[in-house]
Amino acid sequence: MNIQYVFMDGEFVPEENAKISVKTHAFLYGTSIFEGIRGYWNEEEKQIYVFRMKEHFERMHKNSKIMHMKPQYSIDEMCDITIELLKKNNLEGDIYIRPTLYKSGCSIGPKLTGKDSFLIFTCQMGDYVDVSKGLSICVSSWNRLEDNTIPPRGKISGAYVNTGLIKTDALKAGFDEALALSRDGHVSEGSAMNFYLVENGKLITSRTIDNILVGITRDSIREIAQKEFGIEVIERAINRTELYIADEAFFCGTGAQVSPITSIDHRLVGDGNIGPVTKKIQDLYFNIVRGKTEKYKHWRRPVYDN
Repeated sequence: MNIQYVFMDGEFVPEENAKISVKTHAFLYGTSIFEGIRGYWNEEEKQIYVFRMKEHFERMHKNSKIMHMKPQYSIDEMCDITIELLKKNNLEGDIYIRPTLYKSGCSIGPKLTGKDSFLIFTCQMGDYVDVSKGLSICVSSWNRLEDNTIPPRGKISGAYVNTGLIKTDALKAGFDEALALSRDGHVSEGSAMNFYLVENGKLITSRTIDNILVGITRDSIREIAQKEFGIEVIERAINRTELYIADEAFFCGTGAQVSPITSIDHRLVGDGNIGPVTKKIQDLYFNIVRGKTEKYKHWRRPVYDN
């Protein structure tokens, strides 16, 4: 097996040597922000296409301000480092890229000062959830974190305890996933993914003020739906009972990709099958990310020099 490398402290180091101290601030207090980026394998071209990488690093730079961080690399430098790392790891197949900007000092105390460091690791990754079938989900008893508590838009690692509670309790109750509500009772998002429902041929999604991660895949779906299918996309507050009368519903995100939902709280969504709007968006999305559509090549960056 080839040695897998991690980019850490300005160097490409073997994964087994990529260590942090037990006193690292990010480990003790969850003071890091991260991105999840996918790369998709195109078998015919023997190529990995990284999907909307620049937009992910743009978001990381913006979120660093929330956490009083100063990235030491520019957005373009982060992109170039990622491509170099992927080449060194010589991966084939679908992959996951995890860049993290973190408080790397070893001081005790939960203040957002001290040294900031940057690392990236990569690994093979297939489907986070089964996108070929409809998901059975529930509305979680756990509320989504509030923007004025730990802002979900910040993609802060410590906030993912909330995600873990939402996801784990749903799985233990026999569901595939869960939707979280904001404190005011409106639909926020899934445990770690954004949400769309379909009503009368229109796409409805939660507002950015409903304590969601402002997702890059969410934005991609909006553009695809509007430009390719002429579907109106509406961002507004969603009441819980709308979930039970919707025609279709799906999750979207780097992990979730486009994941159809066919049951919510033991109630069928539509007729209980994957809906036509969801299916055509899903099909086009996978063609785009795998490099099978020329029109959206600006969203993809190839890894290997073929």
